[in-house]
Amino acid sequence: MGHIHITAWSVALILFVVSLLLHKSGKEKGSKIVHMVLRLMYLAIIGTGVTMLTYTGLDVMHTLKTLVGLWVIAMLEMIVIRTKKGKKTSILWIQFVVALIIVLYLGFTL
Repeated sequence: MGHIHITAWSVALILFVVSLLLHKSGKEKGSKIVHMVLRLMYLAIIGTGVTMLTYTGLDVMHTLKTLVGLWVIAMLEMIVIRTKKGKKTSILWIQFVVALIIVLYLGFTL
């Protein structure tokens, strides 16, 4: 299950970058399609994460990793939406980087 979870995260990060690049290049329809696929990947990430959490048990560190992982997903979605609306995203990018570092550290040490 861990391999599927890591694959889902990797694909989601790639789709996130592609969605932003398509938006920046003016291809709104392509960006919207990629954004919808990205949302499906969020569901895959959450589904595999919940499955892994039930197998490992509900200890404090795994629950913390789950919450930080949800924070990363929220930042991904908010960055894409606010970029499309033309709003400022610098605070969201900082939160995204911090949350990603924390979740990667917890993910590879647990």
